[in-house]
Amino acid sequence: MKNFVEEIHFYQYHLPHPKQSLRDNRIELVRASWHELSISVSDVSLSDEGQYTCSLFTMPVKTSKAYLTVLGVPEKPQISGFSSPVMEGDLMQLTCKTSGSKPAADIRWFKNDKEIKDVKYLKEEDANRKTFTVSSTLDFRVDRSDDGVAVICRVDHESLNATPQVAMQVLEIHYTPSVKIIPSTPFPQEGQPLILTCESKGKPLPEPVLWTKDGGELPDPDRMVVSGRELNILFLNKTDNGTYRCEATNTIGQSSAEYVLIVHDVPNTLLPTTIIPSLTTATVTTTVAITTSPTTSATTKSIRDPNALAGQTGPDHALIGGIVAVVVFVTLCSIFLLGRYLARHKGTYLTNEAKGAEDAPDADTAIINAEGSQVNAEEKKEYFI
Repeated sequence: MKNFVEEIHFYQYHLPHPKQSLRDNRIELVRASWHELSISVSDVSLSDEGQYTCSLFTMPVKTSKAYLTVLGVPEKPQISGFSSPVMEGDLMQLTCKTSGSKPAADIRWFKNDKEIKDVKYLKEEDANRKTFTVSSTLDFRVDRSDDGVAVICRVDHESLNATPQVAMQVLEIHYTPSVKIIPSTPFPQEGQPLILTCESKGKPLPEPVLWTKDGGELPDPDRMVVSGRELNILFLNKTDNGTYRCEATNTIGQSSAEYVLIVHDVPNTLLPTTIIPSLTTATVTTTVAITTSPTTSATTKSIRDPNALAGQTGPDHALIGGIVAVVVFVTLCSIFLLGRYLARHKGTYLTNEAKGAEDAPDADTAIINAEGSQVNAEEKKEYFI
């Protein structure tokens, strides 16, 4: 053990600054052996950067050197240049700055998680001539879509171990109102209610909206009720046709929207009808004519039941059966009478012809006798009905 203690004195670290030795309280001997001598430096500063030499005093003296590089950790970034509120359309200039980085840090800008590339970058050496102050400037023109958006400045550096430092600025943009009218139904009809909603957005929030019709006040306040941003027309009629305007105002300006109302007629709809079967007979007239000499006609007529319901057109099977029976009966009677009439006349002709041929010696004489008989028969015609 004694020999080891004696040998350790032969090891010596030559520190970057002249006459600086292991007597520094921040430097601690960690391990000592015949093969290795280790030290640790706590609370490292930029002044600890430099070349370190380990010497073994033997014959000859043996040495080993190592260079220590100390990184300068950048300070938390700061964003400047924002003054709230910003008016829509103004040009905004934001600057992000960080100091104490070694080597110089990198600054990146993001808006709505989307990186902005068109920025200005500036690097300056600090007074200690070892670290740097880095700044980046972002210029852009704001609009209403930027209201409430977070703009982020992110500092990347190798000393941050993949955990960048960030600074965030939430934008507040003031802008004039935007107005839109939304009807409760796309096809307003006469007699129906209608609600017109005035949807207005702006910053500051617009004051209560103003409703007008055709450039003047609402003509019927009892039937046209304004509630907040809504215009409620209780029931529509043709006099409500016209142009309705919604106007919204805030400290920045004024805006309006129009809605042209056309009240449509209620479409005619046919109500469903129910056919009720007829419980009574309906009026039916049937006429059958029989041509005779003289001509006769037979007419059958049924009488309407006074208790029958109007509009009943349902089929009555008993009535139809009765009508068919009457038609068949009348037809048969007509055929029968017509047959008898034809048979009678045919018999009379044959009898008269026979009478002329009884006393005739030959056929010519029979014909002449028959013609004479027919002349006499004209005076004795008989009619059978």
